Amino acid sequence: MIEKNVAHPTQQSRTFLTDLVFPPDTNHHNTIFGGKVMAYVDKIACISAMRHCRKPVVTASSDSFDFLAPIKTGDAINLEAYVTCAHRTSMEVFVKVERENLLTGEKQLTARAFLTMLAIDEDGKPSNVPQVIPETEEEKQQYVQAQARYIERKKKRN
Repeated sequence: MIEKNVAHPTQQSRTFLTDLVFPPDTNHHNTIFGGKVMAYVDKIACISAMRHCRKPVVTASSDSFDFLAPIKTGDAINLEAYVTCAHRTSMEVFVKVERENLLTGEKQLTARAFLTMLAIDEDGKPSNVPQVIPETEEEKQQYVQAQARYIERKKKRN
């Protein structure tokens, strides 16, 4: 059993999701709807945050959502998410989205986003979360950059 409020390594929250893009998922350009990608991103961020804190979470904000390339009908959509940083009751989650041509194996980064997830208790009130222990160089870099993004988010609220 994992203790809820002890610092956890980033690896504990790392989550992967792969799905196949079908025609009903796409627009008249035969590329996936942006809203569909955003729904996938929100879902995987939620799973990642819950794995980190082992509590219910809600999405507090989504920022830096960048669409970089389209995903076409027949491609696989691959998502990866992990908690980059935690504060008292909130967590920043990084989500990376890529397309994969399943016939050639070609992969391409198509989107990335940072979401803030808030842990809540049984009454829907904010609940404390464990801190993050970044281990890899990428995780350590994201952790440092998350501090600056946190300050910018706070400025926007005030």
